[in-house]
Amino acid sequence: MYGLPISTERKRQLPKKAIYAKFDLTTVQREGFDADVTRIDIVAVVSPATIPALGEGTEVKEFYVLDVQMKRREYDAKNILLLTRLIAQHMVLVLRYEKQVQFAIFHTKLFTTAWQPAEQATLSLSGLNLDTVWENIVKEIGQIEVTDGHTLAEQIADDEQRAKLLAQIAILERKMANEKQSRRKREYFELIKKLKEQI
Repeated sequence: MYGLPISTERKRQLPKKAIYAKFDLTTVQREGFDADVTRIDIVAVVSPATIPALGEGTEVKEFYVLDVQMKRREYDAKNILLLTRLIAQHMVLVLRYEKQVQFAIFHTKLFTTAWQPAEQATLSLSGLNLDTVWENIVKEIGQIEVTDGHTLAEQIADDEQRAKLLAQIAILERKMANEKQSRRKREYFELIKKLKEQI
């Protein structure tokens, strides 16, 4: 399943009622979660026990692959975040809607892939230990390119900062384009220049 070795495969349902009871969710949280998620199954466990060639990581001892049946494609990301916070494990979520899937993973923030046909969706395990395998999966799902001298967490923070700066620049450029006063146009231009220097 998803290109993972057969030895990792499991089939165990995580009943939503058990999740609600264990984590004492509010009515609003339950209703929101229920509006998006039909069913959750553990479909694979990746660990040195299931793949003997993989070494245990310092941070990651094992991780789970969860198949999450969705009721709609345009789901609320808060419900997927809630799931990652409730279950204190490293997890790759496979969000399934009809015949399409989307991978989701939480590592300092939630990352998702584009929707793709279920039969084409694969997770590649590259690395000698689980820390490296996990990092590579995060990079793949989040489409993160780690530059030299950065850790994955630092790169994620840098990418977020860059995205915020680009959004600010786009807003200022729109304001500058609509501005009639040349003095104000100049102020916007200088602000944009300063922001671009930070990128």
